[in-house]
Amino acid sequence: MFRKVLIANRGEIACRIAATLREMGIAPVMVYSAADRGALHTRAGSEAIPIGPAEARASYLDIEAVLGAARRAGAEAIHPGYGFLAESPDFAAAVEAAGLTFIGPTPEQIRTLGDKRAARSLAARAGVPVVPGAEGGDSKALAAQARKLGYPVIVKAALGGGGKGMRIVADEPSLIEAAESASRLALTAFGDASVYVEKRLERPRHVEVQVLGDGNGGAIHLLERECSLQRRHQKVIEESPAPGLDEALRSRLAQAAVDLARAARYRGAGTVEFLVAGDGAFHFLEVNTRLQVEHPVTEVVTGVDLVRAQLQIAAERRLPFDQSAVKGQGHAIEARIYAEDPSRGFLPQAGEAAKVRWPRGPFLRVDAGVESGNQVPVHYDPILAKLIAGGETRKAALARLVAGLDAALVHGVVTNLPFLRALARAREVERASFDTEWIEREFLAGFTALATAPAPDLALAAVSIFEAEKTPGAGSRGPAADPTGVPRDGSGAFRAPGRWRLPGLE
Repeated sequence: MFRKVLIANRGEIACRIAATLREMGIAPVMVYSAADRGALHTRAGSEAIPIGPAEARASYLDIEAVLGAARRAGAEAIHPGYGFLAESPDFAAAVEAAGLTFIGPTPEQIRTLGDKRAARSLAARAGVPVVPGAEGGDSKALAAQARKLGYPVIVKAALGGGGKGMRIVADEPSLIEAAESASRLALTAFGDASVYVEKRLERPRHVEVQVLGDGNGGAIHLLERECSLQRRHQKVIEESPAPGLDEALRSRLAQAAVDLARAARYRGAGTVEFLVAGDGAFHFLEVNTRLQVEHPVTEVVTGVDLVRAQLQIAAERRLPFDQSAVKGQGHAIEARIYAEDPSRGFLPQAGEAAKVRWPRGPFLRVDAGVESGNQVPVHYDPILAKLIAGGETRKAALARLVAGLDAALVHGVVTNLPFLRALARAREVERASFDTEWIEREFLAGFTALATAPAPDLALAAVSIFEAEKTPGAGSRGPAADPTGVPRDGSGAFRAPGRWRLPGLE
């Protein structure tokens, strides 16, 4: 096993990886830009090395700077986390060329599976059903393919993820414009202008399967995750196991994911993502060749530390356990807490998180990247923390998530906590009757009505919060950053959480 590992990342994921390294007796080496001087993750390791200026997001993308920090620290391996260089085949190759171990897939696997067209081809060869689609040269060639598929279709960048460049189009003029726009964005974001089209499935669910591979053709799965609660193709709340799937469908999804991992001779931890239709038919979507943001829900229900498993595979080139050792127990739900303003189109926010209080409880886990007094820079993804709640049942886990979100407090920078509190209380979430488009199709209108409530109502809310905070024994829920109320449904009827029942908002 390694003695020292450099974490080529920042924020909550760097802190989370460092926690496992320390538990294993491995020294974590952190890196930071000038914008992150004094950040929480810089204090989570045994040492922290500067790699670039504040104004450059490229600090964490500078391969030579990261490798230089690893050499300076005497690290034997590099863990990329997610984002930045995590899915860069060039980075993985550079790490190996430097004589270090890359904790992740091979450069060839990252390149193949990171190209959605190549990944679709591999999935088809492995017998995994794929969404009908086509690739072509220019926008006119794609338009011809779209006519054969039938509208509506989705235009996607061939490389990258996070929904960048993705557009749903219903006719040929829109497709040509979307393809040209997506191509320009893909070239800027991923260095490759290639795009392709897929048939749009109506109201699907997004279900993904966590896999581990030994790099020699052996692979296992660690159950599935439900990731359908999305906004603009970005996941908001995730859970495991996926609610409402029969055991036969769970088994087919898991087997398809393992078949694909074996076909790729995949090494390390990865996620195979699917779209699931209402009739139980499913189609391959893509492979994420890294640790996922939502990996904690899998850890909670299986008891497996996925970072430890990554390290064991990287060091020993074998799986740390077999499929029979993977058992699911209970339920887990995660919410992503961001510095963004829901009332202004979820615009990313920056500034000082003057006061931060994360909830505590025997069934609550918080993976945080900020604490009181930390700066939230403008240069990076604005995720602050992830709140993960567990329980014997989905109902129990969801109730704990709601309570945990109510108790979370971030002052000094605007967050999406009000949005998450409202979403976690929605009847459709309680009943698990949602799909990948439900938030934007039905939920956001009601929430926006609350977020743009008249100023007098918001002022009244602020006074109520202040008075409640001063009251001894006011309860364990704690003040919220902006608990002006939560939409119960799309009708515009609102109810403030707990003791904050505000006139005019009911």
